[in-house]
Amino acid sequence: MNRKYLSTLTLALAALAAGNALAADAAAPKTTAQVRAELLDAQRTGDIVANGDSGQKLNELYPGQYPSKAAAQGNTRAQVLAELAEARRTGDFAVHGESGEKLNELNPGQYPAQAATQGNTRAQVLAELAQAKRSGALAYGDNHSSH
Repeated sequence: MNRKYLSTLTLALAALAAGNALAADAAAPKTTAQVRAELLDAQRTGDIVANGDSGQKLNELYPGQYPSKAAAQGNTRAQVLAELAEARRTGDFAVHGESGEKLNELNPGQYPAQAATQGNTRAQVLAELAQAKRSGALAYGDNHSSH
């Protein structure tokens, strides 16, 4: 076997294993055909983690070799104005200064109480951790080990 074939086979198996792991977490299991279709799409778009310790995907390492991702549609002017009005009403925006505190944190009695929000699920935290590792946003200090 040549090295390129072996690398491609390794990537395909890794993607298939990742697809199976994600399928196990989903509410409805995916069929073999769905997993294969996702694998082919990931290979086509380079959305597969490259070999090595970087954790970067192929489309991040070699962006010219893969189609670019579609840009997300921004909010309309009306949506932005509605969000601003809601933020003013609830005091949910930061004031000028270095503290970064929001108005509703500085003057809680002047704004309606905010409902407590539930934290992220384990799956969400793990997904965020994986994304942080891929993007290099996760910095390890001297006292942490990188497993």
